[in-house]
Amino acid sequence: MKQWLKDDERLDYLLAEDLRIIQSPSVFSFSLDAVLLARFVSVPINKGKIVDLCSGNGVIPLFLSARTKADLIGVEIQERLFDMAVRSIAYNGLEKQISMVLGDVKEIPSQIGIEKYDVVTCNPPYFLAHELSDKNLSEHYAIARHELHLTLDEAIESTSRLLKQGGKAAFVHRPGRLLDIVTSMRAHRLEPKRMRFVYPKYGKEANTLLIEGIKDGKPDLKVLPPLYVYDEDNQYTDEVREILYGDKK
Repeated sequence: MKQWLKDDERLDYLLAEDLRIIQSPSVFSFSLDAVLLARFVSVPINKGKIVDLCSGNGVIPLFLSARTKADLIGVEIQERLFDMAVRSIAYNGLEKQISMVLGDVKEIPSQIGIEKYDVVTCNPPYFLAHELSDKNLSEHYAIARHELHLTLDEAIESTSRLLKQGGKAAFVHRPGRLLDIVTSMRAHRLEPKRMRFVYPKYGKEANTLLIEGIKDGKPDLKVLPPLYVYDEDNQYTDEVREILYGDKK
């Protein structure tokens, strides 16, 4: 195992998918948001081309590989995270299905092809650049979480450029940016079609938004039932347990 890992990295389990992923507490570890996005997005089962933007250590392509036989491409700007993703893909023997591209999301449509893809997912930086107040945050986490190199509108524009007409785009973000997301999606020909709010527990405000749109789709937005992460005993709800572990108990 050690030859796969560097520095303070560890090999973690993606239990429901029976896969492994390389992570580092000081560099990058995926959050529940990525898991939820990978389960929320509509994907073709047997064929197609899917791109995941802001891919980090490749967690969403790895999750999606258990749901689809489509070709998967992950895009990541940080070389260290890109390297972790490449090694995770190789560890799981998924090189024929998943490939990684080291590059800037803003430039990626010109690099890998415009209007060629069936689905694009994106877990973009959530926070504006000026909101970076934690001076102890590592450079890797700062870039992943804050709009230092990529704004929300730029991520949505690149998503649209990658998609075929009728292709699907799915994003995870914070509910407070809902109007920004919808405005940008419509400006870039992505019509919102499905939306779901995620709540830490019953009685609390939503802290995560999942939204999917269709390129050049007709207006008709469906708001799905809420997803609660924890129950009254602060244990994962049945739905979240099934997403994470493949079982309810």
